[in-house]
Amino acid sequence: MRVRCADMKTQAYDLIGDIHGHHALLISLLAELGYLPQGRGFRHPEGRQVIFLGDYIDRGPQVREVLHTVRAMVDSGMALAIMGNHEYNAVCYHTPDGRGGSLRTWSPAKDRQMAATRCAFADHASEWAGWLEWMKRLPMFLDLGALRCVHACWDAASISLLQGNRLTDEKFLRASAMRGTSEYSACEQVLKGPEIPTTEGNLYRDKDGTWRHSIRTRWWDLEPGLTINDVVMPPGSMDDRMPVDAALLRSLPSYAAEEPPVFFGHYWLPATAPKTPLRSNLACLDFSAGLGGPLVAYRWDGETQLSEEKFVMVGECKSSHSVLIPASQLS
Repeated sequence: MRVRCADMKTQAYDLIGDIHGHHALLISLLAELGYLPQGRGFRHPEGRQVIFLGDYIDRGPQVREVLHTVRAMVDSGMALAIMGNHEYNAVCYHTPDGRGGSLRTWSPAKDRQMAATRCAFADHASEWAGWLEWMKRLPMFLDLGALRCVHACWDAASISLLQGNRLTDEKFLRASAMRGTSEYSACEQVLKGPEIPTTEGNLYRDKDGTWRHSIRTRWWDLEPGLTINDVVMPPGSMDDRMPVDAALLRSLPSYAAEEPPVFFGHYWLPATAPKTPLRSNLACLDFSAGLGGPLVAYRWDGETQLSEEKFVMVGECKSSHSVLIPASQLS
């Protein structure tokens, strides 16, 4: 049964998580949500709009097609779109730093991540510069009053600093890519989310098989005495019962239960995880579509309390997880 908006003046939105080049999944999800083809995009006969939560590129086989669909819907007024960390990285990796390099240094891991995007534009090289300019214009968050959208973390201090800034401003772009600046910290927080070091002697192996010395953490319900297990994102992806240092825990951003609903992606929730709000006003819509999981949306009709019944999913639910391993066990 379709839930109708209690306040008919409230715009109804369908929020869609990280697509990562999986155009076939996107088309299936839009059809499931009742959208009809319109040119290169789609429209809803009842006037609903999509909000795309970032990470359109990399990993999947149809990056270019995803970009064309997202942009067509934005340009026609059928959708809004925000920036993900993969779009931000693409801009920085392709912006000269004036010293013979780029604003972000290439690494083997990042090279593997962007391989699908390079392949997608191998025969359309002339388009790529235009897409980079489009990505620069994407906002890093949306505050629509009754709901909020961000790729990774709604941190009030970072949101305030980023307000009104776009990567089209060369000065801001360069400051945002310079470690140690307030712009850098704000972009990291909003687009990647807070991270804390792993406990001594342990490394974290992420979804790509890369060993890391830090873990992503949640940014809500941060009570004293929590362990690494309690705060890690995605939940259940580690087995480390060491308490988080109290000062470190206090340094993490937080989001109050009485604030407007906020939607985000980024965190690669396991494909098999329940499609349900993380809290009554928080919903993550990234269930690892980029690695074979389902593409997930939430149908928002003005409610302040989010509901499991409003999640919509297409695609398979294959298991995926990351692991913590003692550094001493690495060869």
